[in-house]
Amino acid sequence: MAEGLTLAIDIGTGSARAALVDGQGVVLRVAAREHDQIVPQFGWAEQRPAQWWDGTVAAIRDLLDGMPEARQSIEAIAACGQMHGTVLVDGDGDLTRDTAPLWNDKRTAAAVAAFETANPSADYLKLTGNPPTPAWPGFKLAWLRDNDPGAYARAAHVLMPKDYINLRLTGVAAMDRGDVSCSFLNDCATDDWSPAMIAALGLDAAKLPPVRDPRDILGAVTPEAARETGLRAGTPVLVGSADYPAALLGAGVCRPGLASDVTGTSCIMTVIAERPILDPEICNVATVEGGWGAFVLLETGGDAVRWARRALHERRLDYAAIMDQAETAPAGCDGLFFLPYLTGERLGAHRNARAQFFGLGAGHGLAHLDRALLEGVGFAGNRALRIMADRAGQKVERVIATSGGAKSPLWLKIKASAYNLPILVPREAESGLVACAAMAAAATGRFASLHAAVDAFVRFEPEILPDPAWAERYARMQPIFDQLYQQSQSLYDALDALSD
Repeated sequence: MAEGLTLAIDIGTGSARAALVDGQGVVLRVAAREHDQIVPQFGWAEQRPAQWWDGTVAAIRDLLDGMPEARQSIEAIAACGQMHGTVLVDGDGDLTRDTAPLWNDKRTAAAVAAFETANPSADYLKLTGNPPTPAWPGFKLAWLRDNDPGAYARAAHVLMPKDYINLRLTGVAAMDRGDVSCSFLNDCATDDWSPAMIAALGLDAAKLPPVRDPRDILGAVTPEAARETGLRAGTPVLVGSADYPAALLGAGVCRPGLASDVTGTSCIMTVIAERPILDPEICNVATVEGGWGAFVLLETGGDAVRWARRALHERRLDYAAIMDQAETAPAGCDGLFFLPYLTGERLGAHRNARAQFFGLGAGHGLAHLDRALLEGVGFAGNRALRIMADRAGQKVERVIATSGGAKSPLWLKIKASAYNLPILVPREAESGLVACAAMAAAATGRFASLHAAVDAFVRFEPEILPDPAWAERYARMQPIFDQLYQQSQSLYDALDALSD
């Protein structure tokens, strides 16, 4: 068995996973246990933290059963996990509430709207670096205070999902700067909790755990945790990272000049910067290496193709066939545009935005519509990319693409041409697990720095270059797309009124 193994743990929305990663950053083996979301009523989403722990224990035991010699070779344990899930524990580490509201829980929407109305954005942006949304734990914690006061009163610590796993492993409570940066209770200038934001939401600062660097050694596996998991007692455990900063790091997006395109159901565009970009339509997350990731989330990314398969093709074509058909249409689709706002926008004054085709003519067919969907997501992504780069004063040199959208050569070429930038795709899709291994390798001294570990671990497929003719065409279309985006906003409220 090779030396220098990392046990990487990933607490996702769908499963708890454990993986063994070798000293070269190669994922050797992964084990998982699924867990479900609980939906007590429309718009709510919860999970049981105890199930995360049970799933983690089972996954670790699966790994060690399959590779029993690994137990002695694990140098460190590092976890990443879904963000914003708000866990309450008492001074003994026991749950005071058996469920935790998740990142996609919307029960605080009314409180968020009231906060926005009562507070000028300049007051909170300079502290939090983020606009208010129902996702942030600050609002979730206020809801728990008001609606489950007994659990709130008994709580000694508020933790995020991976922090709860770390607590069960080590007995130590802490939170990394990435999760803290998206709590709406932070001060982005100090990388610590903000007394002003805590007071604004009427919360108890004593319940917030120490803020630690993701690369720090948090503690060691306790004898009790060793008995449960089969791990070696005393194995070092890192503070670890929120899952999105980990995914950025494990994809190699960890220096200014790099941007990320994560296109799954949605599309998240991120620009690495030295400081947060303070804008009510841009979010910011602290990155593992010590910088910031400014990001914009487009609610419709790959969901545009899913919609087309249902609405345009009545599910007669699979996704590969839709891409093949789209490839037969010319770049620019003979002047056809698609605004990809099928489910509105996450932030801003027009969250009730709609999707639309613009420029339809008698010569257009299904292939044009299919390609326009792909190009529309590219134009929307490029708009976000340019705004963030301009406000950061940072020239973007390359975009690193991950998730499902990175599997389509056509879509990658369209985006490279729309962005007029080379696109790289990591060879290893498990970027969060690679990030855990890179953090552990730096923390245990096998690499002189985190950047050195990432450079050694992250490998890329050949880069996708812009097509010069497509790039020229898209550069002429982008201003029209931007104008459509702006001018359409005046009609969304009127559309809503039609349904009254």
